[in-house]
Amino acid sequence: MFLNNMIDPKNFIKFLKKNDINFFCGVPDSILKSFSFEIEKEKNNYITSNEGTAVSLGAGYHLATGKMPCIYMQNSGLGNSVNPLTSLNHKKVFSLPSLMLIGWRGSPNSKDEPQHKIKGSITRELLDLMGVKYYILKKNDDYKNLKKLISYGKKNSLPVACLIKNNIFKNNLIKNNNHKKNNNGVSRKEFIFNLLNSIKKKTYIISSTGYTSREHFELAEQIKNKNLKNLYMVGSMGHTNSLALGFSMYQNSDVICLDGDGSLIMHLGSMLTTSIFKKKNFKYFLLNNNMHESVGNQTTNSKYINFKSFFESFGIKNYFKISKIKDFKKINIILKKKDSCFVEIITKKSNNNKLKRPKDLKKIKKFFVQ
Repeated sequence: MFLNNMIDPKNFIKFLKKNDINFFCGVPDSILKSFSFEIEKEKNNYITSNEGTAVSLGAGYHLATGKMPCIYMQNSGLGNSVNPLTSLNHKKVFSLPSLMLIGWRGSPNSKDEPQHKIKGSITRELLDLMGVKYYILKKNDDYKNLKKLISYGKKNSLPVACLIKNNIFKNNLIKNNNHKKNNNGVSRKEFIFNLLNSIKKKTYIISSTGYTSREHFELAEQIKNKNLKNLYMVGSMGHTNSLALGFSMYQNSDVICLDGDGSLIMHLGSMLTTSIFKKKNFKYFLLNNNMHESVGNQTTNSKYINFKSFFESFGIKNYFKISKIKDFKKINIILKKKDSCFVEIITKKSNNNKLKRPKDLKKIKKFFVQ
């Protein structure tokens, strides 16, 4: 798409405000990265733990003000919003309007990762099933059609959606996002490298979506530790903890979960399930950098959680914290411990966004379980 046809996110936000949309909330998305960068400057912008929470937060805003909220998300998170969209906002329930701004990963005829292709191919059908009228925004000339969609949503008090494909918004990001630099903590990649090298017996490792799995994948290929069985959660954000728990319950070998703060926060209640049903072979590592790094470095708000107290509130006793390189010596202590452990690793922003991605997922699964 030619640059002059691309949409300036600043102008897009001005357009929304002209249409009396002044409340924004949601989960950051890579396609909407430059939009997210601009919307962070607005005082009425709220990053939520998951997409369903965003829809409900927007519903509360509408009930209080009578105005239409803007809910932003990636289409992979549309599933999280199905419940409130069908049992809260739907025209046959409370009939509550909202403009959903949806980054359309895996849109037809686009090159994308395996985990996005299925959801991308059924995104429009999902919206149709929920009775959500939508418009695909492509260029500046489409504002008039989007205005009609917004008017329709307001007039009929219904949620409507605007689908955005990749490279529709101009890139307004500050080079390297210096305003978001996080130099506190250790390198996530260096920690994973030390962890993989420290494992001396048969161990299964399941890692969360985003840079964590991509760094894990790249390092596992380099190290080739024969004691390791590696599984990379390239999608299903927020469910790594539960998958690792379910697997560990029927294994005698140690099972390590490499999770991220954004992932854990998305379905925080999963930790209660983990605390109740964990076995001694389960070891949970939380890589905490307080940001959705792979989609633009937006905050996860994890800095407001005291994870030591959080884990202890569930009766979890073996908590460790790693925030400096010298703390890497704790890795061997944790791995040797014959009990479940919960470890928080404070990590800084990485400088490597050209990471390899797992491709042959069925082959990876076959090797993991054989």
